[in-house]
Amino acid sequence: MKSQPTDLLSPDWFLRVRLKLRHLQLFVALDECRNLHRAATKLGMSQPAASKLLGDLEHLLGVSLFDRHSRGVTPNWYGESMIRHARGMLTSLAQASEEINALSEGNAGTVSIGTVLAPAVTLLASAVERVHRDSPHLEVNIDVDVSRNLVPRLRDGEFDFAIARIPSGMPAGDFVFEEIGEEALCFVCRAGHPLAAQETFDLTAMLDYPWVLQPPGALMRQRVEHLFLHHKVAPPQRIINTPDIYMALAMVDKSDSVTVTTREVAELLCTQPRFVILPSTDALSVQPFGLISLRERRMSPGAAKLMSTLHQMIRERRALESKVTPTEPPAYKDITL
Repeated sequence: MKSQPTDLLSPDWFLRVRLKLRHLQLFVALDECRNLHRAATKLGMSQPAASKLLGDLEHLLGVSLFDRHSRGVTPNWYGESMIRHARGMLTSLAQASEEINALSEGNAGTVSIGTVLAPAVTLLASAVERVHRDSPHLEVNIDVDVSRNLVPRLRDGEFDFAIARIPSGMPAGDFVFEEIGEEALCFVCRAGHPLAAQETFDLTAMLDYPWVLQPPGALMRQRVEHLFLHHKVAPPQRIINTPDIYMALAMVDKSDSVTVTTREVAELLCTQPRFVILPSTDALSVQPFGLISLRERRMSPGAAKLMSTLHQMIRERRALESKVTPTEPPAYKDITL
């Protein structure tokens, strides 16, 4: 079998090779099992039949999709590409059944969204509430995670759209991105913490206490380190790493630890008398997030309605912000890396 096709595939290549649903299921099963016999058993077919199904398709494509070895099979670059698209197509078909069932029962269908934390607790929550006024039976599934996990899942068809950032290394041309805004950050400690009694913001004094931060490389972590370096102060060294805001707040509540989170999340979760948002003369934020959708994928009616509502709310927010009188610029304005 050739390592690469001799001719480029045409847009309708799947018609020429008579691609079947069984092929898609076999790709996913081989990816999960990495063994032809186990994959065939999982699909309820014999190993010779599975081997012939895969071999015939590879022959028609003119390229090998899997590397065979004594322990089983491993997808090569071509196989990884086919598996990714197969997963997306099978997910779309599963979502189609859910949508048709929901519509037949008088509901408005299903929308799946991936989002980073800050817009989930403000913008998205408000948009879902607004949409449910007219479409109370619209089923909305929301998954909160970091951008580097959300966007690949969007590409694989798990989400209708995402509110996140396009990670470096992802092909930006595959997506439609509409910027929403930056996430303003703030420092949080427990009520009664020695820092809470200080009238002025002192980074050096904050180094006397342990910190709970996102893992190294995370955007919030980078911004905190950047702020300290800007003021020619060594970044914190006594750090507990966790991506989970609830774990961070639990540590802050039980100790003298300090954490950083988005201001929108802090205003929702870090209310007195349990927590204190520390005053700061520095404007700290992370790079803008936005609405992300796949350029070549059509949205369901429910997803399109929710996306349209988000667009409307973004326009309303920008109109309101344009009316606010600018204040004196802060002593430090973080720069997007």
